[in-house]
Amino acid sequence: TSTKVSKRARRREVLMVDAWIKEIKSHIDPELLGMMLIHNGIVRATSKEGEPVKGMKLSYNKEKLVPFVNELKSRDGIADIRVWINEGALFVGDDIMYLLVAGRFRTDVLPVLQELLTFIKNYIVEEEEMHN
Repeated sequence: TSTKVSKRARRREVLMVDAWIKEIKSHIDPELLGMMLIHNGIVRATSKEGEPVKGMKLSYNKEKLVPFVNELKSRDGIADIRVWINEGALFVGDDIMYLLVAGRFRTDVLPVLQELLTFIKNYIVEEEEMHN
């Protein structure tokens, strides 16, 4: 059933984020790594206007995403960035995306996570709500 698939997919995504954390900790100089921030976007049950939805159709532009992520990775104090964006028909409670920004200090990492998320929402993803 779809619930089992969603639970299986969710477990795979959690394991992916756990693997990201382990990889970064094992490959990044501890002098450069003071924090990691993770964003998990989830499909809400209502639109921004408050209307009920059953989900969304989501696609994204990989060609625009990669150079932007590479530019952010080159910034002072940023050790690594990981991005996973879901695609296709997503339903309430499904994961839309995971973002991870790792770096030296909070003052380095927080603004980059905000900039990455804003860029993705404004220029990378295309969302179409599916109404009940």
